[in-house]
Amino acid sequence: AAGIGAAHKFQVNREIRKDYILWVDPKEAVAPTRKFCQQIGEIIRQLNRLCFLGLKDFEMHYAIYGENAYYHRHLDQFEFSDHRRLTFLCYLNTGWQLPDGGLLRLYLRNSDGQEIPFDIAPLAGRLVIFRSDEIEHEVLLCRKKRYSLTGWMLDQFSELTFL
Repeated sequence: AAGIGAAHKFQVNREIRKDYILWVDPKEAVAPTRKFCQQIGEIIRQLNRLCFLGLKDFEMHYAIYGENAYYHRHLDQFEFSDHRRLTFLCYLNTGWQLPDGGLLRLYLRNSDGQEIPFDIAPLAGRLVIFRSDEIEHEVLLCRKKRYSLTGWMLDQFSELTFL
């Protein structure tokens, strides 16, 4: 089971999230995953060129949500570490239908500061990118298995993020 928090605050809490994860080492990845890692590297280069974000690396894992799994509302940044700049998800669900559940719900704000929930279907091949430090989000209840590659674009090299 996947956990929440980092370092001394790490815990596995099945009331908050019910997915399973497998961390990806780009150097050890199988060919399709290695290709995806190269594409994320290119996206980072383009974002740095166009938006001056200072992104240096990424970390990611496979996430599997079974039936009746979810992940409650949260931010993707640790309390004591702010190196995650952008969150990305690439969905791997072929044949997904609305009754399958597992929507990603982003909590956005309009110009008046009013919260607006925005739901995204986990369709195969869809790539979603958003700010890790500003956009709260959750995975709604899954009624069928839901697969993704989920990760974070970082402002430092990944082997340093746990310092």
